[in-house]
Amino acid sequence: MGGRRRAGYPAGMSPLRIGHGFDVHRLVAGRPLRLGGVEVPHSRGLEGHSDGDCVLHAVCDALLGAAGEGDMGRHFPSRDPRWRGVASRVFLEETSRLVVAGGWRLGNLDVTVVAQEPVLADHLEPMRGVIAELLGVAPGAVSVKAKSTDHLGALGRGEGIAALATALLLKDADPVSGRASRKP
Repeated sequence: MGGRRRAGYPAGMSPLRIGHGFDVHRLVAGRPLRLGGVEVPHSRGLEGHSDGDCVLHAVCDALLGAAGEGDMGRHFPSRDPRWRGVASRVFLEETSRLVVAGGWRLGNLDVTVVAQEPVLADHLEPMRGVIAELLGVAPGAVSVKAKSTDHLGALGRGEGIAALATALLLKDADPVSGRASRKP
């Protein structure tokens, strides 16, 4: 897979990186439902060590993976009590700092939420706006869509909600100065 060396980049390093994230949580009674940083009216919420926001968790994993920084478990382990009950926005803000510190910026982010219930159409644009704001990018760099499994499997029975995210990162460090941008 050799190839040409790009000016200003070490041999074998691409100025583009793609990361994929996935998360799933069980729906349980007695918790608010938060998806993409937005509270969604529903009779059940997502179980989790933090607020259980599987959308923001998938986004974090996609960004961390693209930046070569592992996953959420490496940076925010559920065995660490300081992360108990934390809003997932905190994870995304810290993930954003790590990405920027590595000299990367977000090209675009594509998120799919997989849920039989509740219907999410009215909540997708607010999720997109929150995610874009947390990452410091224009809403046009973020896409959030929803799918159901047409009643197939655990998600189709309404037992939980899953999210998948794909992020494209662009190397943003000036090859001479090494300075990175402020936002991913």
